[in-house]
Amino acid sequence: MSAMRNVNWDRRTVLRAAMGMAAAGGLAACGGNTGRSSSGDSLVQYFHAYGEAGTEQAIKRYAKAYKEANVTTQWITGNNFEQKLFAALLTKNAPDVFEFHPQIQLIKSGQVADLTDIIEPVKSDFNQADIASHTVDGKIYGVRMIDDPQFFFYRPSVFEKAKIEVPQTLEELIEAADKLTTSKVKGAFLGNDLTTVQNPLIWSAGADTLTADNKPAFNTDAVADGLKQLRSLFTSGNLLLDAPTDWWDPSAFTQGLTPIQWCGMWAMPAMIEALGDDIGIFPFPKVGSAGKQSVTNGGWSMFVNAKGKNVDAAKEYVKWLWIEQKKYQEDWALSYGFHIPPRTSIAETATKLKTGLPAEGVKLFNEFGHFDNIGWTQAMIAAVNDVIANSVRKNEDPKAQLATAEKKVDAELKKLFG
Repeated sequence: MSAMRNVNWDRRTVLRAAMGMAAAGGLAACGGNTGRSSSGDSLVQYFHAYGEAGTEQAIKRYAKAYKEANVTTQWITGNNFEQKLFAALLTKNAPDVFEFHPQIQLIKSGQVADLTDIIEPVKSDFNQADIASHTVDGKIYGVRMIDDPQFFFYRPSVFEKAKIEVPQTLEELIEAADKLTTSKVKGAFLGNDLTTVQNPLIWSAGADTLTADNKPAFNTDAVADGLKQLRSLFTSGNLLLDAPTDWWDPSAFTQGLTPIQWCGMWAMPAMIEALGDDIGIFPFPKVGSAGKQSVTNGGWSMFVNAKGKNVDAAKEYVKWLWIEQKKYQEDWALSYGFHIPPRTSIAETATKLKTGLPAEGVKLFNEFGHFDNIGWTQAMIAAVNDVIANSVRKNEDPKAQLATAEKKVDAELKKLFG
């Protein structure tokens, strides 16, 4: 499943903050009930509307199989899942269970429940990077459902015809986009507003969003140089900027609008169906001499609303579905697009990921993947979104924009960590 099928979310994902109360009123009418009528606790779970066929039916099928409570699924459509979720969490219509990404402000505010007791017995069977990204002060908040690596997809036949090698550096990517652009085709697609590649740009420049002790780490000369290069690509005329669907959807790539697209592993089945084996992948390339290729690991996790009316019942449901029911976990990860199961025991037996393009995706994930940083909040993401908007799209000084973002991020960090 995509790291958000209708907006630029970044597991796997770039998210934007929307903490207001707007749109809270009508949420109870969204989605649909499982249709079960047995007695017991009633629980509500929130999911954003995944784009892959069968996902809504699968989630409701799992819920219907649970015998200890009536579980209603709110399938939130549109571009504002996050806004609706955060608004609902402040009302009596708040969900008992919801999917999201690890965010420390949810823990600091007491919004999400500690799930250590249900995860601890199987902790060693999870990807330990996923465990770390959900852990604060030794307590685990949230159960990872899927890992969603993101990288560049390209058409090997088109590269061969143009005598282009797979780009290893950002400069080479820019050169490739120039050679591949024609009157009908743009050389590359990095999303309609470019924000989806902001973290890979930082990582590939040898920097990071935050240091290990939660200090801003992205304001470097190498990142500023990368932004200048991205600006040159933006103004070159070689970048697809008005695709009918955004980066999370493979349509621009499969319909021949571009031979290079940043997208997620979830889209591989649709790409393979359309293009056969004429598909390759590569990480976000190096930026500068000290850089290193990078892969975004997006994904989604399940959380329990600590302020809900049925916390214990909600934890039992999450334990049943996302810890005990391996058949459903495998189905969710592999039957509706390709994703890497966070459970090691499931990933190791996932035959669909053992060969071809999916196996290459797993390899890049293991070698270059960057996981969620639980301290990297919505406000911080928004601050770096502004850097992209101002320095790449509007030609403001990248170093000055990074400095402004650094101040905003530092202020947020002081609120969270003192």
